Amino acid sequence: MGGDHAPEETVKGALQASREYNASFILVGNRNDIERIAAENDFDIRRMDIVHTETVIRMEDNPLCVVRGKQDSSMSIGLRMLAEGKGDAFVSTGNTGALFTGATLIVRKIKGIQRAGIGTIVPMQNPVLLLDTGANVTVTDENLEQFGIIGSAYMSKMYGIRKPRVGLLNNGSESCKGTELQQNAYRRLDQNPDIFFVGNIEASVLPFDTCDVIVADGFTGNIFLKGIEGFGKLLLGKLKEMFYSNTATKLAALSMKKQIDAMKKQFDPSEHGGSPILGISKPVVKAHGSSDAKAFKNAIGRAIDYASSGVIYDISDTVQAYTARKKAEAAAQKEQEAAVPQEQND
Repeated sequence: MGGDHAPEETVKGALQASREYNASFILVGNRNDIERIAAENDFDIRRMDIVHTETVIRMEDNPLCVVRGKQDSSMSIGLRMLAEGKGDAFVSTGNTGALFTGATLIVRKIKGIQRAGIGTIVPMQNPVLLLDTGANVTVTDENLEQFGIIGSAYMSKMYGIRKPRVGLLNNGSESCKGTELQQNAYRRLDQNPDIFFVGNIEASVLPFDTCDVIVADGFTGNIFLKGIEGFGKLLLGKLKEMFYSNTATKLAALSMKKQIDAMKKQFDPSEHGGSPILGISKPVVKAHGSSDAKAFKNAIGRAIDYASSGVIYDISDTVQAYTARKKAEAAAQKEQEAAVPQEQND
């Protein structure tokens, strides 16, 4: 029920998804609205389950309202159902802060994960996972190291990349660049044997197949992502102006229609579906707040793929191994510090 175009576009997206994907659906929201939209789209809603609620978390609401004040909202009910095993994945276009808070406090993180993060596929020359894109405004260098581990496991499983390349979003390629956070994170990523670290990545070179995973704090990642989205819309708008400016250019556009459509599809964020909240123990997917029916349908497809892939188990195994190694290293260092040779008596 949350989002800029809910419930019309979200319900229509779910109806489209039910025709395309082999899955069953539970819609959590206002039954009257859902049944009206289904009737307007000539859809037999009896094929879906509806959990009725009239409470909605708005974009301006405090994120904590998902567990304090609006526990009967569509988002809160859906997350509880997921946690209780009444569903396999949860998809929402609603308040990002509330969804992240609810996923963390209701569904819970994978054991050993310090911070979950929103992972967004950025449509570059090859798909790149950007983690985090808005969940964590401030992070530690160890959080960024864990993002590298989580992102590697995700891209390996979901995209079949044997050894994903991990980069650190920074304002220069040298190891000394960035704030203390980036410099410390660089050392951690570089020394981690579970990560194929390719160094600092500047925003200007990211589009050109420089890495498969790019890690950043949520503040930087979100600004970077929205900058890309805005520039993409500007570029496609300028191309449209150019191709439809006169008869000759219209004929040229007609002759290149297949190539133009393929380019638009490659760089259209809605084609890549929603963004999973990586590090949560069950699949929670955040669809863009402005999603139309097509984008929401694709977000549902992403959630189905995510839930059926088993990638959460891969992330859990990798994090457990990382945690065990860190504990062993800390114990070894403690023993070394304790083994100080006693001074011999003269």
